[in-house]
Amino acid sequence: MPTTTHTIRYNSGKTNLFNAHLMAVKFEDMYGFTVEGNVDDVNVLNEVREKIREQGRVWWALEANKGANWYLQPKISSNEGMISVTSLKLSVLTNTITLRRLIRKGVPPVLRPKVWLSVSGAAKKRSTVPETYYDELIRATEGKTTPATRQIDHDLPRTFPCHPWLNSEEGQATLRRVLVGYSFRDSEVGYCQGLNYVAALLLLVMKTEEDAFWMLAVLLENVLVSDCYTGTLSGCHVEQRVFKDLLAKKCPRIAAHLEAMGFDVSLVATEWFLCLFSKSLPSETTLRVWDVLFNEGAKVLFHVALAIFKMREDDLLRIQHIGDVIDILQTTTHHLYDPDELLTFAFDKIGSMTTNTITKERKKQETVVMAELDQRIRRMSSLKMDG
Repeated sequence: MPTTTHTIRYNSGKTNLFNAHLMAVKFEDMYGFTVEGNVDDVNVLNEVREKIREQGRVWWALEANKGANWYLQPKISSNEGMISVTSLKLSVLTNTITLRRLIRKGVPPVLRPKVWLSVSGAAKKRSTVPETYYDELIRATEGKTTPATRQIDHDLPRTFPCHPWLNSEEGQATLRRVLVGYSFRDSEVGYCQGLNYVAALLLLVMKTEEDAFWMLAVLLENVLVSDCYTGTLSGCHVEQRVFKDLLAKKCPRIAAHLEAMGFDVSLVATEWFLCLFSKSLPSETTLRVWDVLFNEGAKVLFHVALAIFKMREDDLLRIQHIGDVIDILQTTTHHLYDPDELLTFAFDKIGSMTTNTITKERKKQETVVMAELDQRIRRMSSLKMDG
């Protein structure tokens, strides 16, 4: 895995102080991505780095007080927002509440691999198979060609091509092993475009290739809704319908305005959900979203997607063209270098959404989506018969 960098370098040339903040600059973020922005973006990233250092000191102090692995213990399940404490020690409850609050403020990059493996359930999932499972899986895939491997090979050069390690021979070979390995582990999913970006970012965070594989596995098998990445993308279609309904409930003025314009929110939200924001948000902001995603579940994606719309409510209500909606949302996401700004909107401004509420909404929408898919299959079969 590449070494994480914590240095921003840019060269904006000479300019006067009045318009310096508008000057376009290129700089390298914490995970090796070259980013184009302005001096204000650089200043925000420097502030984010300082916040990361401060948050790191909080984690180190807790480790000194509670022990290095204080958070590596059974999670308390949440039901309708209420934590069940039956037969649980007070220390476990205290640690669970402390951990939830800490994770929302951000996991220090150096601790992310260990924390993610623990809170997501990936470590537990890996413990149920022999230690040689991943190596044997990769050996079993060598030399084999499937539709999934062909699509993976097509997508590898297009996956964050500006990142030096991911665009290297070593980086692409590592990413290929993870994606191909998972396509053989779950042939129903196989491979779906979008997973390449998710797996690539996991590789930049996790300490080992195998850790990245297990994080991908727990995402697809436990964290996210089922069938998001299968051939029909039925799970993704369900999530888009749920999101549209939530937008109408949480941001009714925006939803009504966009509907009057004929704008379908899935034009932007599909990529957000399939790539888990990895193609849209700056890397550290994406990873802050993932910190919470792995601990609290897929409802976090709805919180974040709604927050992006809510943050630009006034601008969105003023415009009248579909293209302008896309421009505003893309510009917003690309410059969201401050994760705290986004997550404050996501949890404080959007309000509570329980897992049970979203689950009920999914079940309702799943019936509609499956009926539409069935109708589409019938039409295709009818056309083939007529042909």
